[in-house]
Amino acid sequence: MEDWTYEPAQDLNHDFATRLKGFPREPHMWVYALRSAAAMLIRGWLRTYHRFRITRLGKLPESSFVMVANHQSHLDAPCLLAAMPLRRLHRTFPAAAEDYFFSNLPRGIFTSIVINGLPFNREAKGAQSLAVCRELLSTPGNVLILFPEGTRSPDGTLGRFRSGIGRLIEGTDVPVVPCRLIGAHDAYPKGAWIPRPKPVHLIIGEPLRFGHLPKGRTTVQTIGDTLHRAVSDLKPESNVDPPI
Repeated sequence: MEDWTYEPAQDLNHDFATRLKGFPREPHMWVYALRSAAAMLIRGWLRTYHRFRITRLGKLPESSFVMVANHQSHLDAPCLLAAMPLRRLHRTFPAAAEDYFFSNLPRGIFTSIVINGLPFNREAKGAQSLAVCRELLSTPGNVLILFPEGTRSPDGTLGRFRSGIGRLIEGTDVPVVPCRLIGAHDAYPKGAWIPRPKPVHLIIGEPLRFGHLPKGRTTVQTIGDTLHRAVSDLKPESNVDPPI
C-alpha cells in the first residue's frame, strides 16, 4: 500500500482578499458548491427576466478553447457562462479587469466565486497578461472567455478588436469560438445601476483555428480581423436552444 500524504491548499496563509485575486486558484469544495448554486440561480433569472435564449451554430470543442464575443454590458460574462455545460463551469474563466472587478471585497467575491473570473491586469505589460492566458489554455479542458474590444460598448455597436487576441492565438491551433450578444446593451447599458427586463440573445458560431498561419504581425492582424468579421456576421437563426 502506498503512503498517502495530505497537502493543504497553498493559499491558506493568505488573507481572503488576496486569495480571491490569486490565480491559478486552489480548489475549494465550498467555492464549487456556491458557484454551482449561483449558476443555477443566474440561469433561471436570465431565462425569466431577460427571456434569454441561445442559438448554437456550432459545437463547443471538448479541448481547451477560447470564446470571444462583443462586449455590451456586465451581463455578457454570465450569458456566456450560461451557455456552458455545468460540468465545465469550474474550468471556464472569463477575463476580468483586475482594477475594476477586484477593486473591493464585494466585487472580488462575486467575480472570483460566482463568475470564476481570471484577474487581468490592464495596467501591466500585455505580455504578462497573455502569459497567464497561455498557461490556462495549456491545460486540457480549460475555457477562456475574452472580449477583444477591451471595454463595454457605449452604444451597443461592435468596436475594433485589440491585438491581444491575435497575439494570444498566433502560432497555436487552439480553437476560437466567435459569439455575438444581442440585446445586452438595452438590458444593462454602461452606467446603469439596475438591469432592465429586456430580451437577450446569444449566438454561438463555428470554432475557428489559425494554426496553419505563420507567426508574425500580419497573422496577429489577420486573426483579429477574421474574428471581428465572424462575430459581426453572426445572425439569429431559427434553431434556438435553452441554456444548459
